[in-house]
Amino acid sequence: MLVLLQKLEKYKRLSFYVMFSAYLLAGINHFRDPNFYIPLLPDYFTYPYFINALAGSIEILLALSLLSKSLREIAAYGIIAMLIAFVPSHIHFITSEGCFDGSLCVPEWVAWVRLIVIHPLLMIWAFWHRN
Repeated sequence: MLVLLQKLEKYKRLSFYVMFSAYLLAGINHFRDPNFYIPLLPDYFTYPYFINALAGSIEILLALSLLSKSLREIAAYGIIAMLIAFVPSHIHFITSEGCFDGSLCVPEWVAWVRLIVIHPLLMIWAFWHRN
């Protein structure tokens, strides 16, 4: 594991900017195409357009905060918290068999992989860039 981390270290700067770009673009996309995200919210969430705008704003804020060395650790932990907050949407997506009209539609196993594999990897990625 240590050898793998040492090999990855030389790509850390590139990885950082990819992560920054991904969260910034994802946050912007919440405003550009809110109807993609609204169906992903479980019905028990009231004010879905507000929640979508809030999620997008938080993603943008956290992405921009990554650029500040003094805020980077807080931003990384904020991204991890945000990813945890998105778990109900992933569960809702899985229980809806991975498909919403006019939004995302994937095989159900892909929805499981997003929650069980990709989501934790995104958390580890943010943790790696905390300093």
